Amino acid sequence: MALTFHFAARSDVGLVRKDNQDSGYAGPHLLVVADGMGGHAGGDIASATVITELVEIDHDSLTASEASTRLSRAITSANEEIARTFADNPELEGMGTTVTAIMRARNKLILAHIGDSRAYLLREGRLAQVTKDHSFVQTLIDEGRITEEEASTHPQRSVVTRVLTGAVDDEPDVGAREARLGDRYMLCSDGLSGFVALDTIEEILAGGTPPGRAADSLVSLAMRAGAPDNVTVVVADVVESTPSTQPQVVGSAALRRPAKRVDSSPAARAAALTAQDDDEGVELDEEGSSSRAGRWVRRLGGLVVALLLVGALAYAGYAWTQQQYYVGAQDGRVTVYRGVSQDLGPITLHSVVNQTDIELSELPSFYRDEVQATISVDSRTSADQRVDSLRVAAKKCGQLRASGEPCGR
Repeated sequence: MALTFHFAARSDVGLVRKDNQDSGYAGPHLLVVADGMGGHAGGDIASATVITELVEIDHDSLTASEASTRLSRAITSANEEIARTFADNPELEGMGTTVTAIMRARNKLILAHIGDSRAYLLREGRLAQVTKDHSFVQTLIDEGRITEEEASTHPQRSVVTRVLTGAVDDEPDVGAREARLGDRYMLCSDGLSGFVALDTIEEILAGGTPPGRAADSLVSLAMRAGAPDNVTVVVADVVESTPSTQPQVVGSAALRRPAKRVDSSPAARAAALTAQDDDEGVELDEEGSSSRAGRWVRRLGGLVVALLLVGALAYAGYAWTQQQYYVGAQDGRVTVYRGVSQDLGPITLHSVVNQTDIELSELPSFYRDEVQATISVDSRTSADQRVDSLRVAAKKCGQLRASGEPCGR
């Protein structure tokens, strides 16, 4: 039985930080979360570098041994690129990033981990952490000097002991697990795990909602908890093989170094199906006028078939757009749209379904820019949850301004 991931990735800058230094990636065979070192110059570049290197190995043709080797090499390559970037830009001294990645290889999962981002497994309704933090407080726990409960409030809980910094000895822990149908994995930065209780995370993941909705709910919970750090979440279910899904890149990697993607839109598929070779070939001496006439009849018939096919695909493409949603702006307010933000010539591919009372001017600048650039979501429910998160951000920002403090973004 062939297995794959049904996945979703989400990332939010949080309510305090100015920039998103997290990056995330979710594809059919690869899941990654990278948290750029908070407070250090270049953390966003470091995390985006990891995604750029690892996205190239998201394919379904490797054994477990090969996948382990390729994943390790890709992380090493990312670390070397971080070193080169620092060498060319000395002002980025201190840049670094965590990496937590899961790569599927047949019925095995290869897990690579360095830093304090985490991977969790939900199996039969029970959630368990499958990575071990490389952090100062984890060292104290291992030595029996503090408990896990004490670690959650320790003043140095954000101090990591191992991350990718470009040093030659920066290497992740690598291991293998069995891929079981029905398992749900969740990868996250400490913007979630550090501020939302484990039992609450378990409740959301075990609720039976699709990965996208679960990821949206987890990000919303982190926002309600104050979200002083960037928040990145990847949720993936182990399922039987399904039609391929477009990989998702979020956070800094989506802004700085978008992963290479294959255009699988209806329009692209139509173009591929109707592509013709322009070479007509050489007419042979024995071909007479009747042969030429027959050839032109066949060409005309082929053209008619191609036009019908393009028309059918165009209609299917339009129908697909009307199942999509996004959050954008209209008349200075946050607005939920059905469709896609682009138009096709004179054909409008979107319509307003809910213009909210949230003024763009009430939002922190990062969120305002994000809304103006439009935020794609996978359902109306996800759109409404995104609006809820924006409402929380606007309220928090208003409270800060009312108290005479800067909003932070």
